[in-house]
Amino acid sequence: MIGDTAVLLGRSLRHIARSPDTIITTAVMPIAFMLLFVYVFGGAIDTGTGSYVNYLLPGILIITIASGISYTAYRLFLDLQSGIFERFQSMPIARPAVLWAHVLTSLVANLISLVVVVLVALVMGFRTSADVLGWLAASGILMIFTLALTWIAVIPGLTAKSVDGASAFAYPLVFLPFVSSAFVPTETMPAPVRAFAENQPVTSIVDSLRNLFAGQPVGTGIWTALAWCVGILVVAYVFATMAYRRKIS
Repeated sequence: MIGDTAVLLGRSLRHIARSPDTIITTAVMPIAFMLLFVYVFGGAIDTGTGSYVNYLLPGILIITIASGISYTAYRLFLDLQSGIFERFQSMPIARPAVLWAHVLTSLVANLISLVVVVLVALVMGFRTSADVLGWLAASGILMIFTLALTWIAVIPGLTAKSVDGASAFAYPLVFLPFVSSAFVPTETMPAPVRAFAENQPVTSIVDSLRNLFAGQPVGTGIWTALAWCVGILVVAYVFATMAYRRKIS
């Protein structure tokens, strides 16, 4: 299966290399949000920290992932409509390899987009006190979260009836960080909104990333963030594989 997945992964990556606008489009919206909030709203937002771009970046990275995984559903849907899945089934390759190739492609594409966003943030004044272990921990959280959302994207990619339906599911995920601690401290929110913000996955992930970038102790918050990421990953993987089996049966 590993060999089959590697071959199909190479196929998907070649498609992305021939269409770099996918990566550019994925990064443009998060960068636009970052520019807007730092240079337009940043002066009016009091986060109790020094640089607002330092406070903002973790949430922007989550938005980058949420917008990027819509292309996973889009590419998967196109493969289904083109009949390539049927061709793969007639060939002596492992059936799960087709799905894993799309998932790993999403991981690589989102990693590139995340690097682009961080580079822009550095130009805008982002600075970090994180050591090597801190960066590794932050990267690990982002990769697990990317995998979790990618497996969510697989489900509409396999079940949608149209291209718009395959990618539209990502819109709520993109805007979920706005009701979290990504842009402002949750203490400034009305009680019902604050209760939701403090008990949804984005807040714990963003807070953990922010502490890691600042070189501060993460406490038990990082375990909450990892629990959310792993929990979403497991549930999404189960439902995605069930949808895949029904599709190829």
